[in-house]
Amino acid sequence: MLLFQDSTATVTDVAEQLTSEEKTLSVVDLIVSGGTANIVIIIILMVLLFVALYIYFERIFAIKAASNIDKNFMNQIRDHISHGKLEAARILCAQNDSPVARLTEKGISRIGKPLEDINKAIENAGTLEVYKLEKNVSILATVAGAAPMIGFLGTVVGMIMAFHQMATSGGQAEMGMLASGIYTAMATTVAGLIVGIIAYIGYNHLVVRTDKVVHQMEANAVEFLDLLNEPV
Repeated sequence: MLLFQDSTATVTDVAEQLTSEEKTLSVVDLIVSGGTANIVIIIILMVLLFVALYIYFERIFAIKAASNIDKNFMNQIRDHISHGKLEAARILCAQNDSPVARLTEKGISRIGKPLEDINKAIENAGTLEVYKLEKNVSILATVAGAAPMIGFLGTVVGMIMAFHQMATSGGQAEMGMLASGIYTAMATTVAGLIVGIIAYIGYNHLVVRTDKVVHQMEANAVEFLDLLNEPV
């Protein structure tokens, strides 16, 4: 009876000791425990995340500024042109720092020439404005595609190191140590996927916002050309 009680007490003590020694999975510990290769991969992914966020917010503010234009802008342009006040129309365009105003100013500067030439000038100016709106957006797309692959590269390197450790130990490697190396290696894949998802969502959002501005530019260009076709 006393032996049974001692055994029970011993099991209880061991269980309490294991519980007290249980470690929580810290993000910092997870990164550091992966070795130099793991740390380098994580640093690269963090740099890519910073670049992606910077480009996203810089572009979103630029696109928002480009889409802001007075709803009465084209009515004022129509009034100036119908009264022959081309210089006043140019000044109005210069006061509005937006792609629509710059396209309209380009069209006004070509008034007097064939309509086809005016349309061509507006199209060329529109191409330049779209290029400005899409500045560095391709980098965001690159980050969205490259980040998961970089993370997976870190995982492959970590797995190689874990299995190399098992091979060099003559098959005596502890399963706990091997499992620790594997889940540490998987951390880079998780980080890569997180960065890739953020960059991918940001890229698609920028594309949608840019398309809206481009549509606004096209609509105002058509309205301007229709204005020139109106009978005097």
